[in-house]
Amino acid sequence: MHRTTSARLPLLPLALALASALGATHVAAQSLQDLYTAARGYDASYQSAKSQFDANLAKAEQAKALLLPTANLAVAANNYNQDVTTTSNRTFSYDGQSATISASQPLYRPANAASYEQGMKGVEAAKAQLLVAEQDLIVRVSQAYFDVLASSDSLTFVRAQKAAVAEQLASAQRNFEVGTATITDTREAQARYDLVIAQELAADNDLRVKTIALNQLVGLSNATPKPLAAPVVLTPIEPADPEAWVKQSEELHPGLAQLKVALDVAKLETAKAEAGHKPTLDLVGSYAMVNNQKGSSSGPTAYDTRSNVATVGVSFNLPLFAGFATQNRIKETLALEDKARTDLEASRRTIAQGTRTAFFGVQSGQAQVKAFEAAEASSQSALDANKLGYQVGVRINIDVLNSQSQLYSTKASLAKARYDVLVGGLKLKQAAGTLKAEDLAPINSQLVP
Repeated sequence: MHRTTSARLPLLPLALALASALGATHVAAQSLQDLYTAARGYDASYQSAKSQFDANLAKAEQAKALLLPTANLAVAANNYNQDVTTTSNRTFSYDGQSATISASQPLYRPANAASYEQGMKGVEAAKAQLLVAEQDLIVRVSQAYFDVLASSDSLTFVRAQKAAVAEQLASAQRNFEVGTATITDTREAQARYDLVIAQELAADNDLRVKTIALNQLVGLSNATPKPLAAPVVLTPIEPADPEAWVKQSEELHPGLAQLKVALDVAKLETAKAEAGHKPTLDLVGSYAMVNNQKGSSSGPTAYDTRSNVATVGVSFNLPLFAGFATQNRIKETLALEDKARTDLEASRRTIAQGTRTAFFGVQSGQAQVKAFEAAEASSQSALDANKLGYQVGVRINIDVLNSQSQLYSTKASLAKARYDVLVGGLKLKQAAGTLKAEDLAPINSQLVP
């Protein structure tokens, strides 16, 4: 009875370690949505994208000025000293003030109209660019979140394995002392124990590094992700057809939206270049007041003058010849238009390929999770069988040690595969251009409350 109980003791450290880890995360743990919200207000890359978005909106608004009237006020004050040489020399000295208000309203300027449309297209491009930044932040936070959980699980499993190997080492030493085992069992157990110590140090350092990366991303000093609640249920991919995801990417991907806008802007740039051959027509008007005040004079008596002049009319301009600059500008914009069209097609192909790759990655990951779950059950059975065989003498110590190593390695691989599927699902939506912050809610619901 004592030996049977001892054979099952290596399972206790794992349970205690897991319970300890879960208990620690309950203290002040944050959910995935909590950390994403923190990152939105802290991450430098996202804040830079927001500032760029605001700048693009302001730049687009500037294009409206090309269609609106302009007005100017000019004021001047001067002192004049004038010598006039005639049959009778005269010298005039007087002060003069002037004020002029002028205004202009474009009536027909095709280049301005094209620039205005480009500005409105800039708003669409800015929104797409900000959406790209938001989706990138969601994926980066999720990846960092589950990297910490995976490292924490690895450390937990390594420590549980260390406890099991330590017990196996103690058992081998006792058996050697009573003469029921050789020194080989003790040395094998000691070698495996030393190896696990090295693995524990590496796992502990990896967890520290991953935690620092998460803290830096979300702007916290003690970010503690909540673990997944058991049992972990991975939902299947919907829709299950990769081409359906590709179709979504062609319609909704913000990167493609940016390039479509870039093509429209290039076409408008060609229209602006062609406007170089077209006339322009403006409505212009001005009102000027000039006041010359009496000063000193060596001739006849000086006098004051004041004049008010108002003008209104239209200004017509027709380009005749600009040294072939307009023709060459049109050639340039047409070439750039072809480039924008080619860039759009190249990006469409790249995004379609990336979407298919992400889809099959998630599909393969779900299959791996099922395989690792089966492997975990098989490894546990193999460990139990090897322990029993070691007790009755048909298995040696190295068999038990190998079974323990395989079991804990499988557990760590299973946990990592689950995390990869969850992050892969977000990356699939990012590849298709449909990723939103609300997509974190289903994952959040699977975390320990």
